Order: sequence, then C-alpha cells, then structure tokens
Amino acid sequence: MTMIAIAMTQAAVAAAAVVSPQAAIEAELAASAAGWNTGSLDRFMAVYADDAVYSSGKELVRGKAAIAKRYAGSFAEGGNARGRLSFQPAAWRTISNVHMLLVARWTLTPASGTAQSGLTTLLFERRKEGWRIIADHSS
Repeated sequence: MTMIAIAMTQAAVAAAAVVSPQAAIEAELAASAAGWNTGSLDRFMAVYADDAVYSSGKELVRGKAAIAKRYAGSFAEGGNARGRLSFQPAAWRTISNVHMLLVARWTLTPASGTAQSGLTTLLFERRKEGWRIIADHSS
C-alpha cells in the first residue's frame, strides 16, 4: 500500500511540474519585456526564432538579425527610449501541439507623456530551446 501511495504522490508532483503552453509563452514574453525595459536588445530578442518574420504596416522583415536591427535604435543604456513595455494576452488559439497563436495588447509607457498601445498577433513554435516567435504582426 505504501508503494502505491508513493507512486501516486510522485505522479502528482510530476503532473504539477508540467507547465501549460500559455504559461510558458507568457513567461517568455515577460522575459522579453524585461529585456526591453532594461535596455537589453539581446534579451528582448531571445524569444524570436532565427527564421522569424515581422510585419507592421507595409513593412516585412525576415530573420531575427534583421528584426533586431529594426528595433536597435530604441535601445539605450539601462532602458528603452520608447518607454516600458508590457503585454496583456487577449486571445489564444492552439494551432497544433507545437504551434500556438496569441493575440495580445502591447503597451509602451514612457517616463512622461501618453502611453501607446496596440495589438500584436504572435505565432509561437515549440522548439528545443522553448517557445519561440516565428511570426509577429504588430500594429
């Protein structure tokens, strides 16, 4: 009887350790926003896959390096010239066991002035290093 109780306890602990895709992706986005807010372009970009695409308006950028180059001008020592970044998930869609779609509201809050906000649609793919953005459409 004791062996069964131990096995059941171990199974319960293992099940609790499993993180939902949404929670894992939200953690990745929080780390990315923290990178933005501390002025670390590398940390902000860590959530992007090397082969990611980014679109906004009429602009289409291919590849993590090109996306980073697009954002580089906003980064300054110890922060970001455009303000503090935060994300609020608005809608989730499971595409497959390795693809999740997230529609989120982004907000940039400057030290002074009016906050800016918009929507972003992010397609995530689960890779060996974790959930990575493979497509980003922001407005």
